[in-house]
Amino acid sequence: MNVMDRVADLKVIPVIQLDRVEDATPLAEALTRGGLPAAEITFRTAAAAGSIAAVSKAFPDMLVGAGSLTTVDQAKEALDCGATFFVSAGFNRKVTEFAVDHKIPIFPGVCTPTELMFLLEYNLPVAKFFPASQYGGLATIKALSAPFPQMKFMPTGGINAGNILEYLSFPKVVACGGSWMVKSDWVREGKFDTIAEKTAEAVALVKGK
Repeated sequence: MNVMDRVADLKVIPVIQLDRVEDATPLAEALTRGGLPAAEITFRTAAAAGSIAAVSKAFPDMLVGAGSLTTVDQAKEALDCGATFFVSAGFNRKVTEFAVDHKIPIFPGVCTPTELMFLLEYNLPVAKFFPASQYGGLATIKALSAPFPQMKFMPTGGINAGNILEYLSFPKVVACGGSWMVKSDWVREGKFDTIAEKTAEAVALVKGK
């Protein structure tokens, strides 16, 4: 499967902020053990690039993305480190063009019709809807889908075990980004068994098992 198909198959993508590169591999192992071999590692800390490189090397079959990208330099660094997809909180034309030119799937963040028009210029099939809960959640996604029937969405922001199935019930939602199974405190405290357990619960929930 290609990246888009794998994202749709997994249904949930863990959104991760890592403060230490040494946490990356045990975290990836915990996610994989929990049945969710995927991670969006955000460029919110200095550990992002090193973490992507460590996970890509130790788990070559894992779907590893770079999130919160704001510059082309970050995108280049992420690509060099082994990222297989990009995510941005908003639409950045230069970052988007870099991804398209290098045939890297990208999920730019949007919350308005105007931003969706930008994505259509590049024939991008999936938009990150962010921050989902603050911008009306599923009701807004449904409203946006009417004039943009070709667009699908990956909502992120405020997604949790209590509402993810509601989002996934709408056919235009391919997957959701979430961090409830990888809380930063658990990572810092080395609670990787807890992360594996919560990840398995999330997988069972979205797969209907």
